[in-house]
Amino acid sequence: MNIYSIADNIISPLGIDTISNLDAISNGKSGITLINDRNLSETEFYAAKIKYDLPLLEGYSFLESLFIQSIKATISDLDLDNERTVLVLSSTKGNIDLLEDEGNSRVLLPKMAEAINGYFSLKKSPILISNACISGVSAILVARNLISMRKADNVIVSGGDVLSKFTLSGFNCLKAVSDAPCKPYDEKRTGISLGEGVGTILLSNNINLNKNKSALSEIVGGGQSNDANHISGPSRTGAGLNLAVKKAMIEAKLNSDKIDYINSHGTATLFNDEMESIAFADLNLGQVELNSLKGYFGHTLGAAGIIESILAIHQMNNGLLYKSLGFDIKGVSRDINVLSNNKSKPIRNALKTVSGFGGCNAAV
Repeated sequence: MNIYSIADNIISPLGIDTISNLDAISNGKSGITLINDRNLSETEFYAAKIKYDLPLLEGYSFLESLFIQSIKATISDLDLDNERTVLVLSSTKGNIDLLEDEGNSRVLLPKMAEAINGYFSLKKSPILISNACISGVSAILVARNLISMRKADNVIVSGGDVLSKFTLSGFNCLKAVSDAPCKPYDEKRTGISLGEGVGTILLSNNINLNKNKSALSEIVGGGQSNDANHISGPSRTGAGLNLAVKKAMIEAKLNSDKIDYINSHGTATLFNDEMESIAFADLNLGQVELNSLKGYFGHTLGAAGIIESILAIHQMNNGLLYKSLGFDIKGVSRDINVLSNNKSKPIRNALKTVSGFGGCNAAV
């Protein structure tokens, strides 16, 4: 069965729809700024925060409102059968900012998913994916499996996270937060920049639902793995990511010479970027043009795999690859082909990879 990406939406510091985000990126604009917010941190920090006013829906949190607006924008002009449509949500922290609101059950991720599902009156129960930084790509693969098994014809995949004191303090404890906008793969990188946003993508077995050819792709393969190396650090050998990519390529029936572009995880941490360079080189993908989009959005956690997959699809269809913002001089041990400038190029097959805490890895 063929399974397609049909429509999408991105809400981020760069805009409230996919087009505005694409325009900003093509012009080299970053959403990462210096933030002074005592509700989040006692000191200034660099991150990508949504600063324009978005209407909060009555009875819903800020994150829930973002989810609902993004989903509405994705499916509003599509005639979907509620009996055959499933919602898959991806988030690492959900309503963690409600933690101090004693008794608010929506701080629990399943309750948040039920609330969003109820807004759209979907008949089937929602599915929640919370698996560290691979959550977004995991959600896409779960959606693909649901359609393959004929459990659904359409799956709304939406991923989101927002900045919170809890999340920021956690990454600070790991000494993983950069003191400047992040620089993936660069020799002067010092860590991640966090970001907030929501991305939504509709997967379906009905290609005729597609109205925007720039959003259309076929999802032909996927893979996941866990290297069980460390609670927060990836395997230094890249073994886990290597396995996930191999699974995806085998299922897609593609060899390395058929991959035209890689949208990588590229967090700008010392170990992640080095591990990725080793994995790609060992997979004979070291010469494939690659970018990380973290320099534009920061690391959006549960939204990252979805936002970045959406942008990978649009780059394919528009024949334009974006530079990996923040990259100047290679700072990893193996040869990888990081884009330092925007480049026009025909692309047929793209690979999206992610890696996360606990040694988890995914590829699509």
